[in-house]
Amino acid sequence: MHQILDSRKEERIVPLFRLGFRPFFLFGALFSALAMLGWLGQLNGWFALPGISNPIWWHAHEMLFGFGAAIVAGFLLTAVQNWTAHPGVRGWPLALVVGLWVIPRGLLPWFGESNVTLMVMDLAWLPLCTWFLARPIIVTRQWRNLFFVPLLLVLTLLNTACWRWHAEWPLVEHILLATVLLFTTLIAIMGGRVIPFFTARATGAEKAPPLPWLERIALASLWLILLFWLVLPTQWVIGIQMFPLYIVAAGAHLYRQLRWRPGTTVAQPLLWSLHLAYLFIPLGLTALAARTAGWPIALSLASHLFSAGSMGAMILGMIARVSLGHSGRALQIGRRITAAFALVILSALLRVLLPLFWPNLTLTGWNLSGWSWVAAYGLFIWVYTPILTSPRADGRPG
Repeated sequence: MHQILDSRKEERIVPLFRLGFRPFFLFGALFSALAMLGWLGQLNGWFALPGISNPIWWHAHEMLFGFGAAIVAGFLLTAVQNWTAHPGVRGWPLALVVGLWVIPRGLLPWFGESNVTLMVMDLAWLPLCTWFLARPIIVTRQWRNLFFVPLLLVLTLLNTACWRWHAEWPLVEHILLATVLLFTTLIAIMGGRVIPFFTARATGAEKAPPLPWLERIALASLWLILLFWLVLPTQWVIGIQMFPLYIVAAGAHLYRQLRWRPGTTVAQPLLWSLHLAYLFIPLGLTALAARTAGWPIALSLASHLFSAGSMGAMILGMIARVSLGHSGRALQIGRRITAAFALVILSALLRVLLPLFWPNLTLTGWNLSGWSWVAAYGLFIWVYTPILTSPRADGRPG
């Protein structure tokens, strides 16, 4: 645990690089706001990024493999310390990983998606994270958590494919949606572990016991959907034959969440933010089912229920909570972060509902959604920069 490091060694490390959540949460949130501003600028014709031939590719790639992957890396590199009682990666090795993540983010807009050097750098940082994650898990035989290792490797392969076929949009759109479903699966797994636990502990209610049959159906159906998207062509996974699977998965995840007693969390933003984020999973699955049934629902609409909705809201809720807990602070937030939670959920709703019900307001919806996202993550950066760049409040390492 944290006490295994002596204080003198810890004090020689810049606080920002004392544990993985610090740089990846801070820089990931900052990058997501800047990347969204870059997307809005290109969308509205305010400017063009000189190296980017396809702004849609850049926007989707960077929000998934830049922002999303960074937050996952920060979370796992921090959690592995608790799982194994081995020190998490810190100091210059952590700075090296963060540097490998930062450089492609900064240079890609200028040198473009065809730059092989940038591609190699972007494909290097996540396997390095995987090594730092796998080593203590294997040493301590924490096999339950080893499945995150192949998950990160699959994410790296998807990133490779996204770089390799960046010019072939129908194919790369399929790859990007498969990536969104990979993140969704990870959220479903981790959400099932922590959301009912957090809810019970904060509300004083008894933790809802998992129903084994429900857990199997919910997770197996999502794994199966992900597998189909990884190995089958687009026309098959949006065909009518997939309708029953999407409907079963949507129903199972909705029932799963309702058993976690979301109604008890209304007064606690750190909880209702997670519950609302999870709700976007059955909504996204329902949208995919509707698409297979012939409804005029674009794949990008379904994908944004998962990405802007579930990913965006779950990430913000989790990094706000984890940053407090791992910096030795009370799990209490103020109005600014409560507003950030509302804004990120509003961002997802605007991105989906305006184009769906008022197609003539599609561009307006995209703009309002983007600005809501920037405001939400901007508030996080404002409040949490001092927390993430300072030593723990309780004086312990980490």
